This record gives sequence, structure tokens and C-alpha cells, in this order.
Amino acid sequence: MAVSLDFLYTTVYLQSNARQKVSYAYTSVPKKIDVVILGSSRADNHFVSEMFIAKGLKAFNFGMQGSRLFESDLVLKLLLEKKIVIKNVIVEVDLNIRSDLNKYSTSNILWFMPYLYDSESIQNHFKDLPGYKCEYYIPFYRYVKYESKIGFREMFFTALNKKSNVVDQGGFYPLMGSGEKLKSNLSSWYPSRNIYYEEIKELCKQNHINLVAIMTPMCENSKGINYFEKVKKCIQKFIIVKVL
Repeated sequence: MAVSLDFLYTTVYLQSNARQKVSYAYTSVPKKIDVVILGSSRADNHFVSEMFIAKGLKAFNFGMQGSRLFESDLVLKLLLEKKIVIKNVIVEVDLNIRSDLNKYSTSNILWFMPYLYDSESIQNHFKDLPGYKCEYYIPFYRYVKYESKIGFREMFFTALNKKSNVVDQGGFYPLMGSGEKLKSNLSSWYPSRNIYYEEIKELCKQNHINLVAIMTPMCENSKGINYFEKVKKCIQKFIIVKVL
């Protein structure tokens, strides 16, 4: 029964790209994209894909809430695995390379789980994660473990090809209104060399992709803004985006 259910759920997820950004990447057909945007919510909520599209460019924002460079690296690998020809990659790196940040985002790695058996890239990327052997070798286990996100409800809506707003507007997800009391304190944060950023750099080099490392705006009330100077020494080449 577990094998049958695993096969059913996986087959459904492999047929639709209307629900999540990972499924949109994984089920993509070979094509050309001028601009691919990677990163966390700071990419998801800042980069308006339609502004690129209005200039005649094909663009998609693969930024995900709470995402780490671990997931950004894997999304790029999947796009290349699917024979997507990419001209430019914009990757948000600012807060994603600080030394105290977790290696990966549990809330985001689950979106890759339906494709675990089907993708060698996902298998290689996940093989050192805790619980990987159970998720890989026990049929249907991953769907039970992450039932609230990729369980029956999500599978059912995927089977109906019901769209979500996640992939609307070229993947851009705007935040409405204005924030208050955004007094972040970056004083104790330090950037460190990130192996997933290094992999992104190498993938871009191998595939002749122009890589643009981005730092997104911080509230003017934030403390320890010199964190970005530390990142500059760590990464050396990047662009700081300012609010105009």
C-alpha cells in the first residue's frame, strides 16, 4: 500500500507545475530564460519579475520565504538538469551567508521531496541531511513526514491543477503596506564562506551564465550596517540595491 501511494502521489506531482516554485522548476521544458532570481524572502519580495518582462526579457523569481543558499543552489541545478538555457542569475546573498545561519531551511526542502526518486541532483544534494535514508528508502515516508505541506490536500489540489499565487507575477510576491519598528541588529553577525554560493558560482562559470550577487535594502533603523562591509570582503563582487 505504501509503495502504491508513493507512486500515486509522485506521479501527480510530476504532472503539474501550477502550485509551487520547485515544481515549476522541476517540470519545466527546455527553454531560454534571460533572468533567474534566487534567494530568500528578500529576493521573493523585492525583485519584480514583470519589470524584466516589460523590457522584453524572460524572467522568473525563484526566491522562497526562509530559503537558504542550500535551496538556491539546488534550484539552479534542477533548471540546468532540465536543459534550461540561462543568461543571467541574480542571487541574493546578504543575510544568507552569515555564519550562524542554519545550513538549510526545513520549511523549503520538503518541496523537493516529491521528486526525490526521480532526480539524481536532489539525491546528491540531500544525501548528508538528517533522516535522508528514511525519506529515500521507506516508501511514502516523506509524504507522511511532511503531510501538512505535501500530503493529501496538496496532492489533491495538484491533481486538479489548481493554481496558487506562488507562481503568479513571474514568481514575485509583493508585501503590502509599510513596516514599522524594523530595528534589526546586525552587530553580532559575520559572513563566512558558503559552499553553496561557491557551487552557484562554479555552475554559472561552467554554463556561461552571468552571475550577479545582490544585497537587498535594510531598514534605516537597523544597527550594525557595517555587516555589509564584511560581506564585501568575503564576496568581493556584488551589487547593493538601494531604495529610491
